Amino acid sequence: MSISRLASSIPESPTLKLNDAAARLRAKGEPVVHLGGGEPKNKAPITAILGSAAKLRAGDIKYVPTDGMPSLKKAIIRYTEENYGRLVAPENIVISTGAKQSIYNILFSIINPQDEVVVFAPYWVSYPEMVSMVYGVPVIVKPEDGTFQPTIQEFEDVLSSYTKAVILNSPNNPSGYIYSADFVAAVVEICEKRGIYLIMDDIYHKLVFDGMEAAPGYRFTSKDIENTHVLVVNGVSKLYGMTGFRIGWSIAPREMSKVMGNVQSQITSCPPVLNQAAAEGALTGMQSVTENLRLTIQNNRDVMMQEMRSFTDVITPKPNGTFYCLADFRAYEKDSIKLAQFLLDKALVVTVPGASFGMEGYLRLSYAGAVKEILEGVKRMKWALDPNAPNEIYIGDRRMIRDWL
Repeated sequence: MSISRLASSIPESPTLKLNDAAARLRAKGEPVVHLGGGEPKNKAPITAILGSAAKLRAGDIKYVPTDGMPSLKKAIIRYTEENYGRLVAPENIVISTGAKQSIYNILFSIINPQDEVVVFAPYWVSYPEMVSMVYGVPVIVKPEDGTFQPTIQEFEDVLSSYTKAVILNSPNNPSGYIYSADFVAAVVEICEKRGIYLIMDDIYHKLVFDGMEAAPGYRFTSKDIENTHVLVVNGVSKLYGMTGFRIGWSIAPREMSKVMGNVQSQITSCPPVLNQAAAEGALTGMQSVTENLRLTIQNNRDVMMQEMRSFTDVITPKPNGTFYCLADFRAYEKDSIKLAQFLLDKALVVTVPGASFGMEGYLRLSYAGAVKEILEGVKRMKWALDPNAPNEIYIGDRRMIRDWL
């Protein structure tokens, strides 16, 4: 068997590996608690279901334009005007099979071999790999002060004549951190001045807590859509809890969007019609569902923070958005993959290794599930790691005794 060097260089996802292991344990009836998932437990909005069902009833499931259905584009134009204060044209929008494909379409369309793409750590696991898959070079910027936001000087220090793009995700997966408005403004100014594309991954942009706001990149540029280097990616997966529908979109200058449409036409032809109809239903329906979800997740965040504060020697910065917190477990184990496997083996708790996000010694913990899962999961982790926790615990109906501390 002959596998390409590029394909061979893409590592197995530790996240999926642990998910697979957890699935096998659950299939055996083991009481696994999943704190690794990136999706809420809500049902899809009824308007999304009705939108998709209308297409099914009509039997109208055919090809549509590669870059997306006109009616969904109209809904995205309205969403963009309401949430970003920008009026865009249908030709600026490319609808894709998830925001992940939108980011990949952009990278495929702008990156030449050896072009550099700046990625801020902690970063979503797929960013560096997608850059590598289009023969670019990911350049990681990790804050030296131990926080989740680098200084502008740290950012400028990595820029070179090869820098083609920057990816900024705020609120951030995996940390839940919201980059300050001053930081976003400075990055936009630098990118516009130097002709560097700034890819704003806004998939969590309204899933924020405590009255905070994730400052949009558009706010800090006076250039219009056709001339700005700010590119926006968004979708329905997180805010509407519609992860399985796989609908995302990009907003970019017309010429670039046309190229991205050409790229997409050779890969997936068009996003599924049923899914696009569901996304349209979500965007045009009652928006109270998003606020209800946001409040639920904020409450879950508060529960997670309360539980983690009593965990000896674990530092958990309070997230301001998303479904996740990124906790520092280096006092117990500096190898996060080893630690995640240990917690799965001993406590039947799924976590995600920080190494996947450029933060070794950390674990990403999700509070997207039920409160009882959060309480049980943290309780088990304390039992497995914290010498101050009780030595005995029940996992399912089994009484377990800790004998390794």
